[in-house]
Amino acid sequence: MSVHEKDRDQEGFALGSPELRSVGPVAFTPDGVLFVADNVQAEILAFDLSSDDRKTGVVEIDGLDERLAAFLGCAVDDVHVRDLAVHPLSRALYLSVMRGAGESAVPLVIRVGDGGEFSQSVAEDVRYARMRIDDAPAADDEREEASVTADSDPAGEWIDVPQVGITLRITRASLRGTTVTDLAFVNGELLVAGASNEEFVSTLRRIPFPFRGEAQASSLEIFHVSHGAYETHSPIRAFVPYGGGTGIVASYTCTPLVHFPLSDLTGQGTRAVGRTVADLGAASSPLDIVSFTQGGDEYLLVSNARLPLMKIACKDIDAQEALTEPRESPELLREPAGVPLRGLPHEGVSRMAVTDGHVLMLQRDDSGLHLRAHSTASL
Repeated sequence: MSVHEKDRDQEGFALGSPELRSVGPVAFTPDGVLFVADNVQAEILAFDLSSDDRKTGVVEIDGLDERLAAFLGCAVDDVHVRDLAVHPLSRALYLSVMRGAGESAVPLVIRVGDGGEFSQSVAEDVRYARMRIDDAPAADDEREEASVTADSDPAGEWIDVPQVGITLRITRASLRGTTVTDLAFVNGELLVAGASNEEFVSTLRRIPFPFRGEAQASSLEIFHVSHGAYETHSPIRAFVPYGGGTGIVASYTCTPLVHFPLSDLTGQGTRAVGRTVADLGAASSPLDIVSFTQGGDEYLLVSNARLPLMKIACKDIDAQEALTEPRESPELLREPAGVPLRGLPHEGVSRMAVTDGHVLMLQRDDSGLHLRAHSTASL
């Protein structure tokens, strides 16, 4: 046994082939531990992938969904990419993928190497640790959480939204299915956003790593501009660490953008009220948020189901006072408010990751799903 393996054993890792029932958000530590959220089991698994030293350059793949279907031996419609993350050492891309749907769906973690070659990861004989999410909604909780999808998405159902004067396509997930909606590793802690079984459903958990201590969960409250009310039910859909790890910027369905200092998220039953800094425009759901540096300044990119890819200067977030007034006109509800926003022409963007001066984007068009790399200088 190597010194590294002994260290991992002391951190609570074991060698084996852990069961995954589902895969969703993923994130890496700086030394190559991959976190994978499993909402069906209400767990987060940590996989030691620090030995991955096969260096990988920036990869682009046209027809990613078709390539994955061929690799997995299934139909293109059975390939559902849930998230992506870049290995901090090898720069390989890791995808969390569900093959199929319903009870027969198979969760997978796929490594994308140089030239776009695929290999299965974390399947067997891997060092892993797991953390149970004790405050997760029950598996039989009948409550659902709705999110807006792109008009072209075959999933979901059409509903009329008289407040905005349009018809939207939405999907519904069980509340258990939103136990973890996004996660990130910051300063030795895993930050986990999602839903809980508490009275105030929207939750941010701070989990020390290695998994030795208990999660510290804070209930979240925000002012929702489009709804004209303070809300505690709908969970964060996507977030990014902010201010050198001193806080987060999060986005919610329909689509407020909110800043939370980590000093307010102390757990032990506390309730944190975020500072709503923008409303991106009603009738959409955020899909991902990443940060990058351009010309010495930091910016955020926010991808959305029905809105353009949006670029936001962090200095504008810092200067923005909290939005606390509703906008009741249907015409105004469709317009952004708060921090200045710049819409970018990149269409069909869902998940993103930043690596080596590029933003990797999953982009969908009429021909399918593609992995594209855009230099940060071009954004």
